[in-house]
Amino acid sequence: MKTDIEIASEAKMEPIAEVAHKLGLTDDDIELHGKYKCKISEEYLRSIQNNRDGKLVLVTAINPTPAGEGKTTTSIGLAMGLTRLGKRATLALREPSLGPCFGLKGGAAGGGYSQVVPMDELNLHFTGDFHAITSANNLCAAILDNHIQQGNELKIDTRNIVLKRCEDMNDRVLRNIVVGLGSKADGYVREDHFVITVASEIMAILCLANDIEDLRARLSRMVVAYDTSGNIVTADDIHAVGAMMALLKDAIKPNLIQTLEHTPALVHGGPFANIAHGCNSVRATKTALKLSDITITEAGFGADLGAEKFLDIKCPMAGLNPDACVIVATVRALKYNGGVAKEDLSVENIEALGRGIVNLEKHIDNIGKYGIPVVVTLNAFDTDTEEELEYVRNFCLNKGCDFALSKVWAQGGEGGEELARAVINTLENKKSNYRPLYDPALPIHEKIGIIAREIYGAKDVSYSDAASKKMAQLSKQGFGNLPICMAKTQYSLSDDPTLLGRPVDFTLNVRDMYVSAGAGFIVALTGNIMTMPGLPKRPAAFDIDVDENGKITGLF
Repeated sequence: MKTDIEIASEAKMEPIAEVAHKLGLTDDDIELHGKYKCKISEEYLRSIQNNRDGKLVLVTAINPTPAGEGKTTTSIGLAMGLTRLGKRATLALREPSLGPCFGLKGGAAGGGYSQVVPMDELNLHFTGDFHAITSANNLCAAILDNHIQQGNELKIDTRNIVLKRCEDMNDRVLRNIVVGLGSKADGYVREDHFVITVASEIMAILCLANDIEDLRARLSRMVVAYDTSGNIVTADDIHAVGAMMALLKDAIKPNLIQTLEHTPALVHGGPFANIAHGCNSVRATKTALKLSDITITEAGFGADLGAEKFLDIKCPMAGLNPDACVIVATVRALKYNGGVAKEDLSVENIEALGRGIVNLEKHIDNIGKYGIPVVVTLNAFDTDTEEELEYVRNFCLNKGCDFALSKVWAQGGEGGEELARAVINTLENKKSNYRPLYDPALPIHEKIGIIAREIYGAKDVSYSDAASKKMAQLSKQGFGNLPICMAKTQYSLSDDPTLLGRPVDFTLNVRDMYVSAGAGFIVALTGNIMTMPGLPKRPAAFDIDVDENGKITGLF
């Protein structure tokens, strides 16, 4: 069996200029980064603002398990299936982080015969967007520390600096560090912290900015510290915004690549969904809507994380109105939720399937609360039995959802045609009445309570003393009307990763919160969620190498 990178390396890609031409772009509208990837120019992005929008389809999933779900693979295969059926379809996806690539989870280019390419370049340096975000973040941090070193005119409280440095790599030893050791000339000694780049506020800002001026305004509002009187100090106050803009001026332009079957894919931005908002950039999504009849986008991890944030943060901010939602599941993952051990998932077990399908049911119910019609797709495995497939199909049809089997990993676009037809049927025959779950003007605790009860199924919410104090402080500072970005484990609907299926009567524990004023939301930290992951005992990096011809091997 061929690996993903072997399949991708054998693909016959079209020059990206030809893919752009299919969308109506000229050579003057794109900025090439080699032969097979490009950015779309600012001039062109401004020129299409009044174009008609196509339909928007969100792809999400059940809670991830070790059995795998294949959300990105399904998104790509669906777009290729729509193209095969004569629809003008475009993908709008996230860029991968180097952390998972070299760590445990893997990349974000899809898999099998349902990939975007060039997958090796996408999963590594790509067009340099993440490097630019990392540099802009750390430049701001350096300017902040230099301000303190050079007399601290703003009277910044060195015990209350909230901006953290970042890098796009899992490096646990950088979570909590001490900087400024040495002589007086080496800076002020203080505790500091690193987050992974995809958890940085600048990543969230870039992905929510409508245009370059909105980017500037959001960067200016970033809270970087507090002064000794408890007043906010922003990135604008320390004169860091202009230099950050210089580093981000190209990173904010969407990237265009292609699928294995040459369907256009705008791949831009990549905030984590269990820490940040988990969606690709607003600019990429809006551009795709202007260029196609149907835009396929995805949100990270399960619907309780990525989809909730897409629908309660990204859509209201960007003025997006999704027309349908695809929920991805696998028979194997549903049986895992029903208590079957990973090594036994290949054995037919209808009873366990019945126990585990409640996780899928909860996600279907949740999306229904937003007024969006749902299509459920099973990402097919060879070990699935006809009885298991029929059980899930009947369950979904009884829930009022369209259902389709997806075979895109093995068959590419052809294996996505059944799902494409189901999506087309939903778009043509079911009306979306999208509405956010809550009014952002509600008090912070009420918004968190709504998410906890309605989306997670919690009975109650508890707050640590630190979280309660921060909540009162943020409300007093005028941030109480912002939406909530919940930082929570992806493995369970609850904040306990061991609670599978559909937990009930649990208490959600909020241990801390902070404002991302530039991004425009409040982050509520639950459980033991971390903003700087670590590497596993045997990281994927051990298998990655380059041969004598410069060809990368071992990258999935």
